Parts: sequence; C-alpha cells; structure tokens
Amino acid sequence: MANSFIVISVLSLLLLIQSNDAYEFLVGGSGDWSLASTNYNQWAEKSRFQIGDTVLFKYEAEKDSVVEVSKDDYNNCNAASPIAKYSDGHSMVKLNQSGPHYFISGLVENCKNNEKVVIVVMADRSKHHQSPPSSPPSPVPAVEELPSPPPAPATEDNNPTPAPSAASSAVMSFVCSVIAFAGSSALYVI
Repeated sequence: MANSFIVISVLSLLLLIQSNDAYEFLVGGSGDWSLASTNYNQWAEKSRFQIGDTVLFKYEAEKDSVVEVSKDDYNNCNAASPIAKYSDGHSMVKLNQSGPHYFISGLVENCKNNEKVVIVVMADRSKHHQSPPSSPPSPVPAVEELPSPPPAPATEDNNPTPAPSAASSAVMSFVCSVIAFAGSSALYVI
C-alpha cells in the first residue's frame, strides 16, 4: 500500500511541474526599477512575454512608483490617468492579455529620463490548439524609437529559458503514463 502512495505522489508531482508554463521576469533583468544605466526597452525587446507571465518591479517605495498607462500617456510621461498604479516597492504585475503594456515611473522627471518600458505580450503558452479569430487581429502599434544610451557593462542574463514545446509536453505525458502503468503493474506482482 505504501508503494502505491509513493507512485501516485511522484506522478502527481510530475504533472504539477509539467503544467506550470508561466514565468516571472524581473524588470530590467537585474537590479531595481530606477534611473540606472539599464535601458528597459532594450531588455524588454530581448524577452518574450506571454499571457500568464508576471513582471516584477523592485524599487524604493518611498522614492518611486510604477504606473501602467495608455500609449499616449507613455509617450508624454503623463501619470494622471493611470490604468493601474503600484507603490509598494515590490510590485508584481500579471500579464493577462496580449498586446503592448506601457509602464512609466510615477515621477515625471524619472519617466522623462527613460525610466519607462513597453512590454509586448504575445499569447498564452498553455493553449496549444487555438480556434481561428473571428476577425483579423489589429496590428500592434509601433513603439517610438528613442536614442539608446551607451551600452551598459556586460551583466548576467537573468531571463528565463523559453517555454517547453507541445512536443516536449506530449513526451512528458507519455513517460508519466508508462511509469504509472509500470508502477501499478509492480503492485499487482507483489
């Protein structure tokens, strides 16, 4: 009886590990949300965000905040009409829909000095079979190109690995099924 409990526990754990496809990204890759040398849009362009992912903004709550705004408010560093405002110093924002998400510093001067980022969310990783859209998707608005600051010194890349493909999920499911069958067969032999 103890063997069947162990087999079921291991299989349950494997299935839980397999189904977690969302990632958490630290905005900028490392360090805090600040006027540092990090170019947030260059970082965001190197990352692949999908529905269900979370972005983490770390900053000193007494000195700064994060504001999600419209494209126009992003371009004008206007935090007066926010979609959402975060001010706890450790703000986790779950990306629940595809398309561009515009974030700026709550301090106008910081925003004007490029403490802002556009995060473009692709689609949900977990939906391997999607029905065709009822109408053609609207084009993603172009992001205004800003001059790049001098390149920052090389740092460790803290971006997560890409999501597993549908094929790897199918292989993992097959392997788990074989293990479950072998485990249950072994119980009948004993």
